[in-house]
Amino acid sequence: MTMLKPGSTIGIIGGGQLGRMLAMAAAQLGYRCHIYAPEADSVAAEVAAEFTCAPYEDWDALKRFGDSVDVVTYEFENLPVDALTPLAAIVPIHPRLSSLTIAQDRLNEKSHMADLGIATAPWRAVSDQASLERALAEIGMPAILKTRCFGYDGKGQVRITSPDDVATAFEAIGAQPAILEGFVDFEAEFSILLCRAADGDCTFWDASTNVHRDGILAVSTVPPAALVAGQAREAKAIARRVADAMDYVGVLTLEFFASAHGPVFNEMAPRVHNSGHWTIEGALTSQFENHIRAVCGLPLGATALTAPRVRMDNLIGHEADAWAEILSDPTAHLHLYGKDEARPGRKMGHVTRLMF
Repeated sequence: MTMLKPGSTIGIIGGGQLGRMLAMAAAQLGYRCHIYAPEADSVAAEVAAEFTCAPYEDWDALKRFGDSVDVVTYEFENLPVDALTPLAAIVPIHPRLSSLTIAQDRLNEKSHMADLGIATAPWRAVSDQASLERALAEIGMPAILKTRCFGYDGKGQVRITSPDDVATAFEAIGAQPAILEGFVDFEAEFSILLCRAADGDCTFWDASTNVHRDGILAVSTVPPAALVAGQAREAKAIARRVADAMDYVGVLTLEFFASAHGPVFNEMAPRVHNSGHWTIEGALTSQFENHIRAVCGLPLGATALTAPRVRMDNLIGHEADAWAEILSDPTAHLHLYGKDEARPGRKMGHVTRLMF
């Protein structure tokens, strides 16, 4: 892969906060960014050189976008792969679109992990009420029913804890194709973030221990808790196996449960990730900078911690209204995403603290 010189233009598909932070990291390295998103109020476009506001299925707009950039990446996985596939004939796209095909469909994701021999929660495909009842008979309760596609931050899923829940569960997720997962007995949740270059060079950040509230990430801390630290090496080996199998380029995130029997894979995100936001101040090279380095063919940066301990708190909804109080803490590094309306469950920013 040829190095892309500073001054070149990186196309970023998606206009949210991850695209915003990618564009900021790219600007630091001397690159221009062109955002492509269907939403006019893109917080990523606010910090980019160019912005195309058009549907993902608008081929004429996509072609003009592809002709104007030197490489393309994306900030989230719920994208129409079929619509974007012709773009790959015009300009390199990293990570590969095949990574999206795996990650955006939970059935594909779980099947892919099974093919690689990676431990997951017990699961079954569900297509209707009858198949849900069969799956519950095999897996048992409690269990969680998740839509195959477009579920994130606790959306598109329902817990089944008693027979009373069964009759309404499938309708509760919109009667969509789904998977049923059995519960995993775990002590902690954690993430492994890696960055892989086109030549296979791979670097990892410290595993982060994660705490979720209402299905949304609330807190990430590094270095990891003792149990997670003991399973991080195996989890990193699993993540490396997944990345190599996809010939992946860029930052890849795998979420795990730390169980008594070792790490259990939960979900994969083929992109920079909320649980890695601490790396902006907490690591020598952030996840955003290393993703830019990888997709541009540059050497990867070091990922060691910049402090003995680092904590990242998400600011959800009106928690971001405390910005003045947060800034009164000299140890706090505040990141607000420029969103105009605070709503329950909406990620408005984050704050990172380095602890010495």
